[in-house]
Amino acid sequence: MNNQTQNAIDIVLAESLKELAATKPIDKITIKEITNKAGVIRPTFYNHFQDKYELLEWITVNELFAPIEPLLANGMLREAITFLLTTIFKGKDFYKRAAQLEGQNSFNEIFNRCVANLVKKYIDIDGLLSIANYEWLNEKLVSEFLAHTISWVTIQWIMRGMDTPVDELADVYVKIFHSPIIQVISNSDK
Repeated sequence: MNNQTQNAIDIVLAESLKELAATKPIDKITIKEITNKAGVIRPTFYNHFQDKYELLEWITVNELFAPIEPLLANGMLREAITFLLTTIFKGKDFYKRAAQLEGQNSFNEIFNRCVANLVKKYIDIDGLLSIANYEWLNEKLVSEFLAHTISWVTIQWIMRGMDTPVDELADVYVKIFHSPIIQVISNSDK
């Protein structure tokens, strides 16, 4: 990805993709359609993004994950999760289309990678290792486990129409984040 900063062109291109996705699957949207809707020329798009999937990643990072970093840095996990899920819910038409993408460059892959990066940054691996000091148990394994779990639940929630209230889903995420690996490992001797 060229950059993760926001500038006016990036925002206009992102809004263009989001508006187009309200009526058309993302994999069927062309760069020309994005630039026409944004009122820019194709070379402008390519000065900012390699393709629409990189634009999708930019949207995911800047709309969902960058805003929750300060909350997580201040120990506000529930608030961060609630913000993320509320943002998805408000943009449900776009995120439903995004969740339908499959394979490489899918929303699931991007979302999973973003969650894993945040988990690695904020996980208390020393606390985990003090409970269960296994050689195979490391930051990468735990972050991937939690990221896959959270990503799978999120994609299912999106695909099933986001009927579960955000507060309930946030509660589940907080529990997933704080307990399953520790409980599984600490109860393995019983």
